[in-house]
Formats: sequence, structure tokens, C-alpha cells
Amino acid sequence: MTTLTAQRRDDLAAFQEPLVRRAAFELEGAPAKEILRWALDRWHPRMALTASMADTVLIDMAASLRPGIPVIFLDTGYHFAETLGTRDAVAWRYDVQLLNITPKSSVREQDDLFGPRLHDRDPDACCRMRKVQPLEDALRPFDAWASGARRDEAASRKRLRVIEWDDARGLVKVNPLATWSDDDVDVYIREHDVLVNPLLSDGYPSIGCAPCTRRVAPGADPRSGRWAGTGKIECGLHA
Repeated sequence: MTTLTAQRRDDLAAFQEPLVRRAAFELEGAPAKEILRWALDRWHPRMALTASMADTVLIDMAASLRPGIPVIFLDTGYHFAETLGTRDAVAWRYDVQLLNITPKSSVREQDDLFGPRLHDRDPDACCRMRKVQPLEDALRPFDAWASGARRDEAASRKRLRVIEWDDARGLVKVNPLATWSDDDVDVYIREHDVLVNPLLSDGYPSIGCAPCTRRVAPGADPRSGRWAGTGKIECGLHA
């Protein structure tokens, strides 16, 4: 089975990469919904969305285009109650297939294996076990995935393309909001009355796991509250 899966990924890469390169050029600057529609026309039903439950802009777009689309939420065991509440509200409001993905080990099991508060001592290892590996497992049935990642969120995302090849996972990655600004997001939220995590208006402009997320001062780098003092800026999902 492993050999077949690896061969399938190689075949996909050979077929998809030229298409992805051309699409990244042709769709640069296109409206986000057009980018998402283009991708769904090609890869649905073997395409999923990921959602951090900060806002539901991408979910709102996708549900209007393909009701019942799979939406992956990585339930790390460390989320704020507000984030879990937003997840539950999404399941109630939108016509999507919400996939609540958990790590192989519970928080207690991870503490038993590696000691308490691994996120403080080795945040990369914690993210790898609670986010990166669960996402890889969740994406195995799919050929493409879409995220709400944007270029203006972090220096590490400046080169994000609206359509790109995710070489690490052997999938097409779609970033319909790549070129959006905070203002673009705010306008969409107002015009479409989408669900928003209440922490966004409580000093948390970037929301991750509770132990690794701090409030930030007005005007500060929105990502400065993530893994503060560690030098870490990404969990590994978009690396």
C-alpha cells in the first residue's frame, strides 16, 4: 500500500505541477471566489478546506460553491474555548462536512511520553505531533486542499501563490485569499455576515493554541503573540 501511494503521488506531481504553475500565473490577481471555483471545478470531491476557526470567510465562500465540502479542523487539545465554539457554530450554520481531526496521542498521553508542557520546551515537536502529522493523515484521501493563508500575515508567507504545488504532501494547495489584506477580510465579513472568533476583538489578531498565544498591543505585529519569545513564527502547516 505504501508503494502504491508513493507511486500515485509521483504520478500526480508529473501531471499536476505544469497545470499548477500555469494557473498560479493566470489566476494571480483574480477574485478569491473565482480562484476557489476554478479549483473546485477541477478537484472536487477530492478537495478539502482547512480552517483555524479565526474567521469563516473561506468556509462561507466554499459552502456557497460546493455545499457539503469537507472542512478539516485540527483539534489539538489546546484550543481556546472560543475557537471550539466557533467550530461548533460552523457545523450548525454552514452546509459543510466538518472533519474534527485529533492527534494520535491525547494531551495526557503526550505528557506521559514527553513530560508536561512540551509546547514550552520544544514547540516545533509539539506542533509536529498535534498539527502537522494529523493534517498529513487527514489529507491522504484528497488531491488538493485550500487554506486561508495570506501573504501579509508573516514574512514567511510573502511568496505564497494563489495556486501552488505542496511538494511535502504531494498535493495541490490553493490559497484563494493569498493577496487579501485585513481590510479585504473585514469587508467580506461585514457584507456576508460570516462567523468570527470573538478572540479577534479581544486582543488576539492571530489565534493558535491557548498555551502558545498571547494578546498583542494595538498596532503590533499580529503574529507577535504566537510562540512569543521563542523565535518560532510558523507551526509547519504552510512551510
